[in-house]
Amino acid sequence: MPEPEGEPEGAPPPAPHPRPPHRRGAPLDAPAVRRWCALALDALGRAREDIDAINVYPVADGDTGTNLYLTVESAAQAVEAVFAAHETGATVPALPDAVRAMAHGALIGARGNSGTILAQLLRGMAQVLTAPREEAHAAYADGPLLAEALRRAADSAYGAVAHPVEGTVLTVATAAADGAHSAVRAGAADCAAV
Repeated sequence: MPEPEGEPEGAPPPAPHPRPPHRRGAPLDAPAVRRWCALALDALGRAREDIDAINVYPVADGDTGTNLYLTVESAAQAVEAVFAAHETGATVPALPDAVRAMAHGALIGARGNSGTILAQLLRGMAQVLTAPREEAHAAYADGPLLAEALRRAADSAYGAVAHPVEGTVLTVATAAADGAHSAVRAGAADCAAV
């Protein structure tokens, strides 16, 4: 009996990229980037007035929460545009495409110091996550690659600030990178553990 042509109606599309074997947690792939953007936008939408109220450095202008929200909104819109371009096909964007769009969207939509620093953090991550890798592993990032991306993010943001000050988001970014690298040294291999 001949094989039926195409997929039966209503069948889910085939997975466009292989998944890593033996991993816990969700991979860092294009859909995860999309989810992060949506969750970050939602969280900032709920907290932006509180963040605005505690904004004291470098200028007490009361707009850090709003600036972060607008920057993430631009990043999220750029990621959604990449996904919209794939809606007619049976694939999802590749991780590098989603990360590149997120970083570019943040850069274009960056508002204020906080938005500019966030855009630099995302740019640093994108430099690692969009670098050429083995085709079989290009669809997702594992824990060690995420740790490397977080380190590059912190370095990129520090490099973009003329006079970096500790006790700011720069310190938080460095602590996140340090924690991720410690987790990898302790044997963590997936993004959830890192």
